[in-house]
Amino acid sequence: MTIFKTISLGLQGGGTYGAFGWGVLDRLLREEWLDIDAISGTSAGAINAVVLADGYAHGGGREGARRALDRFWRTLGQTAMLSPLQRTPLDHLAGGFTMEHSPAYQMLEMAGALAGPVLDIPVTLNPLRHFLQAMVNFSRVRECEELDLFIMATNVRTGTGRIFERRELDVQKVLASACLPTVFAAVEVEGETYWDGSYVANPPLAPLVGRGGARDLVIVQNNPIARQDLPRSMADISNRANEIAFNISFVREISALQHLHGVPDEVRGAGAATDPVRLHLITGNDRLSEYKISAKFNAEPGFLQLLHDLGVATAETWLREHAQHLGVRSTLDPAPVYFADRPGGSRSVA
Repeated sequence: MTIFKTISLGLQGGGTYGAFGWGVLDRLLREEWLDIDAISGTSAGAINAVVLADGYAHGGGREGARRALDRFWRTLGQTAMLSPLQRTPLDHLAGGFTMEHSPAYQMLEMAGALAGPVLDIPVTLNPLRHFLQAMVNFSRVRECEELDLFIMATNVRTGTGRIFERRELDVQKVLASACLPTVFAAVEVEGETYWDGSYVANPPLAPLVGRGGARDLVIVQNNPIARQDLPRSMADISNRANEIAFNISFVREISALQHLHGVPDEVRGAGAATDPVRLHLITGNDRLSEYKISAKFNAEPGFLQLLHDLGVATAETWLREHAQHLGVRSTLDPAPVYFADRPGGSRSVA
């Protein structure tokens, strides 16, 4: 007799490291006994969430979601081959899928610094806009009643987070969630401007906890906390600073859920979790941290495939070790969250 189990998913952002999340989702969607009732996401995690919902809607189901994710990421890789943001011969020699010697990579950060965070000029417009419009049917996303979606963005004026729900999602709101302010112009939604939601929650867990339903919350972690190499260029320093900021919000929310059965004030608003939630973590950070910081901008097909395969294998290991604990107890290992710099602090598959 098959025992069906229901989970909610929290998907982290992390640039093209989101392809790791694609791999995790690809593997989880193959399990017929595993029902996903809600997804929250920020930045790349928000993109994975809306792509999945687009494929899932109108009877597409699990296979429709898998096909939509596969189509999105493979098309992104093919499109990236035409972009000026390419690795140089020095980058290939340096390894780690780095982009640090790429003039286009350095120019992205310089353009953001020179133009300011809110000016719409060609170099600060997010190229994802047209790609998302072409690849995602947002009408289908809004009509996907099988799933609840919660997308986080950060209000520039107030410094607080705003959750956009499935029925109101469009390309503008997803771009707001994925707006890295050191690179792209701020995104306006309903008279307010927004930056990347990861500054407040990466991913947002409060709406998954407060909605009832599934009490098993599975977080897909693909934003490295600890790194061995120091950033040296201004672009790498800026990106590492963002990475640290994004992880502070994540660690705070996990800590609040584990120890206080709630979430930080700026995330939860007036609500709070009243019942304990079972937390689970699928992390690839020990492997992802081996890649250079600038690799988050690398969308080469081969790199995206490598990240996808790592996600599949990591999810496979997690299912083998922890699937039986769903509905029973939390399995979140605190080491990858609080002690990521210690040997063995984060584990995945080889």
